[in-house]
Amino acid sequence: MERVYGIHTVTALLKSAPARVQCVYLQGGRDDRRSAAIEKLAQQAQRPVERVDADRMRTLVGEVAHQSVVAEIESLAPWSETQLYEQLATAAAPLLLALDGVQDPHNLGACLRTADACGVLAVIVPRDRAATLNAAARKVAAGAAETTPVVTVTNLSRCLTTIKDAGLWIVGADASAAQPAAAVDLTGPRCLVMGAEGAGLRDLTRRHCDWLVSLPSLGAVESLNVSVAAGMLLYEAVRQRQPGPQKR
Repeated sequence: MERVYGIHTVTALLKSAPARVQCVYLQGGRDDRRSAAIEKLAQQAQRPVERVDADRMRTLVGEVAHQSVVAEIESLAPWSETQLYEQLATAAAPLLLALDGVQDPHNLGACLRTADACGVLAVIVPRDRAATLNAAARKVAAGAAETTPVVTVTNLSRCLTTIKDAGLWIVGADASAAQPAAAVDLTGPRCLVMGAEGAGLRDLTRRHCDWLVSLPSLGAVESLNVSVAAGMLLYEAVRQRQPGPQKR
């Protein structure tokens, strides 16, 4: 069991996986439209709803921006590496996102949200020295954590090797790369790799990349937030994958 919080996260769960919701907690005194909508969804799914006070909310999830709604849910098991490789064997032109040591759960959640919007098959994260899919990440993901599988791998380099053997090309984001992302073909089976906040891609990860690409930057800021950069690169892939002639 685990607890998640936030309007969008709980709403998404009640819509997509109501059976996993064990109980919804709403803070007493909140009777706005969004709270009423959550209560209605829970009732339609025959999920229990409890009205609790602010102290009880703090006991449930601590000092976080819970937006007066918390849900107790059955945990969604992440994909194993074996499940990932099985999916790759049947997927047409799969798009993956790998995060090389991203440690901020808010960045992980934001990457998941964009990955879901861009049709990413799965998000890959290393087991050590990386953010986990905790309640903070789930809240930022706004429900995407329930639709886009997260694959936690023991050895990211070994995983990238296996992915390449499965026919995917590896594209790493690097602010110093000479080749812009728009100049690289992102239409086929691809795994996009983002580096950690500040440090960027590790040397070992970099060596597994078939292409290193940069993103356009016209300002004075040296680098972008990793979740923003991931969004830009993912949407470049989506742009290229649209039917019809592409302009660069």
